[in-house]
Order: sequence, then structure tokens, then C-alpha cells
Amino acid sequence: MSIENTPTAAASEVSTPELDAGKTDILTTCGLLVVVCALGLIANWVATGTSPLIALPGMIILGLCSVVGILLTRSMPFYLPSVAWISLVAIIVTIPGVPGAAYVVEQVSKLNFVAMASPILAYGGLALTSNEFKIARSSGWKIVIVAICVMFGTYMGSVVIADLVLRLGW
Repeated sequence: MSIENTPTAAASEVSTPELDAGKTDILTTCGLLVVVCALGLIANWVATGTSPLIALPGMIILGLCSVVGILLTRSMPFYLPSVAWISLVAIIVTIPGVPGAAYVVEQVSKLNFVAMASPILAYGGLALTSNEFKIARSSGWKIVIVAICVMFGTYMGSVVIADLVLRLGW
């Protein structure tokens, strides 16, 4: 039996709904993006006191950059993660000299990115699957010690780097 006749090789050449099930449709993605933008506006309002109506144009711009980046991810003939495409689009629309860049920067500056990221990061930290709980239970108490050591080491490494950079006067 040759490699061409194996089920894996045949499946990679044919696009079936089962193979495309990993990709969500664009409408679902845009719907979730609207929810995230709404939560970001609320978080921005709570953290800075800026009215959601005042911050809305900046959030719409960020949402549009995200949609364009997601569409680029799905339409390009080569793979680049969507976060890279979204970042690239956002960088391009804020380059000085690009038409409308000053307006984009002015509107987006009304958003507090730390405030917007906090609820999303909290959800990401809480979104654990039952499989992850099984792995944690089977790992035992030693994994807790390893996790604490890793977090402590990362923190201390960051402190050392920050101290060195601040002493150099950069």
C-alpha cells in the first residue's frame, strides 16, 4: 500500500465539514467580538470614568482592525496567526502619514488597554476544562511546588532585568 492510498493522505486533499469543524464561521467570530468590545467599554468606563459613548469610536476602530485581521488570516495563502494580522493592521492604520492615522490615535487613546484586558485575562485564567482538572489531580502536590518556583523565578528574573535597565538609564 502506497502513501497516496492511506486515509491520512486522502483526507488532507479533500475538504470536508469534519476537517473544517475547527474553524468557526466569521459571523460567530464577529458576534463574540461585539461581546468582547462591549465588555471592554464597560471595563474602560469603570476604570477611567470615560463614558462608553466617548470611547465607542475607538472601540469600533479596534473592532474593525480585528475583523480585517481575522479576514486576512482566513484568506491569505500562507499561515500567520490572527493576532499577527490584527497587530499588523492596527500598526498600519496608526503610522504617521497614513490618511486618518491622527484620528485613529486620538480615538483609541481614550481607551485604557489594561482595564480592557483585565476581564478577558481573568476569563482566560478561569476557563479550565475538565481534562485540565484531571491532569492537575493526577499530577499531585509536587506540581504546585513546581508552579510556585516557576512563578517566583519569572518574577525575580523580571525584577533583575528591570533593575538593570533602570540603572543603565534607558
